[in-house]
Amino acid sequence: MNTKTAVATLRAPMRGLPLLSEPRAVFGLAVLLLLVVLALGAPMFAPHLPNEQDLVNTLLPPMWVEGGLRSFPLGTDALGQCILSRLIHGARVTVLIATLAPLGAAALGCALALAGGYFGGWLDWLILRVVDVWMSFPAIVLALVLMVALEPSLTNVIAAIVLSDWTRFCRIIRSEVVVLRRREYVAAARIAGARHWQVVLRDIVPGILPVLISLVSIEMGVAVVAEAILSFAGRSVPPAVPTWGTMVADGLQNVFSSQWGLILPVLCIVLTVLATTLLGDGLRRSTDPRLLGRTAAR
Repeated sequence: MNTKTAVATLRAPMRGLPLLSEPRAVFGLAVLLLLVVLALGAPMFAPHLPNEQDLVNTLLPPMWVEGGLRSFPLGTDALGQCILSRLIHGARVTVLIATLAPLGAAALGCALALAGGYFGGWLDWLILRVVDVWMSFPAIVLALVLMVALEPSLTNVIAAIVLSDWTRFCRIIRSEVVVLRRREYVAAARIAGARHWQVVLRDIVPGILPVLISLVSIEMGVAVVAEAILSFAGRSVPPAVPTWGTMVADGLQNVFSSQWGLILPVLCIVLTVLATTLLGDGLRRSTDPRLLGRTAAR
């Protein structure tokens, strides 16, 4: 058996699940699933309560560093709070934001993109002008302005991110819809008597799914970073709720005394964004017919 035959044999069981043949996507999916498990089981996995203070043991390093304690595996912050426990409980906010905010932005952006791209005319012109005006403001600045006007809460954070980033979906998906609207099978469906909503659901929506999946995965990472920035600025969830951005702000104040309180939440944010990016790339490769054709040709 030569090398090519052996590789083909190993890949054969994965052809039914193209996603499993993408190592980057598998890594990203594994990291995100671990994050979801930790978030759901936070009270069980966290060794301490997130806001429990031990003023005797402040700014402790991780347990593998000299001076660390096994009761605080990743050390403590300036108030003696367990960093590991706060990271695990902070994952709850991250998971909710990374799930709900992209879905909300995708729903709003895609609805307007489908309406404008399919029907065209004055409706398309109006939607594009609104998108142009909206995108003239930096998204994170717009989110900060919205959160200044709103009280800190998880619902308001999600709403602020949705209202800041829906334009990304609208502009890109609208371009895909315009291309798909000109395809022969769309014209044939209309001639056959299909209604507009039937054409959109049966012929347009399946064509935009690969791009939409990729955009949602990118938006997941953007939402994680946006929430971290908002909580860093003190304009996210209430102070009693631990978040990674709040931990970064607290760690920055004591960076010269102990760097772990800053390094560890930053690593969590970077790893989560990397996982969403890799998963999105793998999903796009496993759902886009053009990329699937190139992979099969190899």
